[in-house]
Amino acid sequence: MKYVSAQEAAKVVQSGDRIYVHAAAATPNVLTKAISDRAGELRNVEFCHIHTEGEAPYADPALSGSFHVNSFFIGKNVRHTLAAGNGSYTPVFLSEVPMLFRKGVLKVDVVLIQVSPPDEHGFCSLGVSVEACVAAMERARLVIAQINPQMPRTFGDSVLHSSKIDLAVDYDCPIYAAKEVVITEKEATIGKFVANLIEDESTLQMGIGSIPNAVLAQLNNHKNLGLHTEMFSDGVIDLIQNGVIDCSKKKIAKGRALATFLIGSKKLYDFVDNNPFIVLKESSYVNDTAIIRKNPKVVAINSAIEVDLTGQICADSIGHRMYSGVGGQMDFVRGASLSEGGKAIIALASTSNQGHNRIVPFLRQGAGVVTTRAHAQYIVTEYGVADLYGKTLKQRVAAMAEIAHPDFREEILKAYFDNLKS
Repeated sequence: MKYVSAQEAAKVVQSGDRIYVHAAAATPNVLTKAISDRAGELRNVEFCHIHTEGEAPYADPALSGSFHVNSFFIGKNVRHTLAAGNGSYTPVFLSEVPMLFRKGVLKVDVVLIQVSPPDEHGFCSLGVSVEACVAAMERARLVIAQINPQMPRTFGDSVLHSSKIDLAVDYDCPIYAAKEVVITEKEATIGKFVANLIEDESTLQMGIGSIPNAVLAQLNNHKNLGLHTEMFSDGVIDLIQNGVIDCSKKKIAKGRALATFLIGSKKLYDFVDNNPFIVLKESSYVNDTAIIRKNPKVVAINSAIEVDLTGQICADSIGHRMYSGVGGQMDFVRGASLSEGGKAIIALASTSNQGHNRIVPFLRQGAGVVTTRAHAQYIVTEYGVADLYGKTLKQRVAAMAEIAHPDFREEILKAYFDNLKS
């Protein structure tokens, strides 16, 4: 491992290279900026990643001759690139992103990571995000690391020996911290409905945001819960410290909380630092349906942009406009469905913040089906729970209408049945 400046490290990138960027709160923004500053010298460099945090200067459409963005999950900082033409979206399950590199589907030249400083044995930590980094590093020509003493040290696949790093850039700065989420009355109601579906000794999967936090806030009286999830945030801390989440009944990484990345506040990062209860593994393992289903009573809690009356779930686009990605939703929906006593839950407010209906007779033109109607189980809004499993289309339509916003129920039913007659 050779220590250099960010500018020196950026010089090793060549025109035509594909760069994989460490994701989420671990995004090495000092390195991406240094490479972006070389725009005038580079052509056709591709940055690929799942969602990243912080500024993404390489995503500037004015630099389209130099850089292209390939998103495996579209974050806010690069969403504009798809319409601007300097970005693309690759639909892929999070469980399979590492395979894109290992199978040679995507050749990767340079990997940018952010890690903790080497310990006395020479080991660094990928900290708060593993996802596909290990697979990308295995196949890359060069690995460049932003060494940050504020990166928490975590266990599992995040442990990395410094000999695997080619160039290192020292940079001491706070890692990305998510803003505090305020739970609305509507979201609190959804949280209660979802919490009522969770039994003691269940294994949980959830994401970040107000609805997952609303669910977690209702679980203080539960017992022996487990955590096997794509990611988690601050909402689990109190439940772990109070013994509600003890992971004693799950089969995979028993006695440990398992994830592939995490995002939260500094409180969360301090909590996971050198905490052996927390294990981070590659997404090909954490999100593997065959692994997930081995746990008992897996409860997968995910969300959607809209759901139609038959249970088709759109979670990656607003009509034809790509918004996020497939991510790990189907990995865990299927894993939960196949788990003994498992439940797959899609939780969403019945209307958007702008008042648009989200329980719809038909998905918008161009909308992507992330979770099919055959996979859908429980759909939850602030108006209740629709259990679709084993239900006919007619039964589903009736159940879904009951959890739609009252102002839209008659309208969506009329639109659905009128279309059947045409």
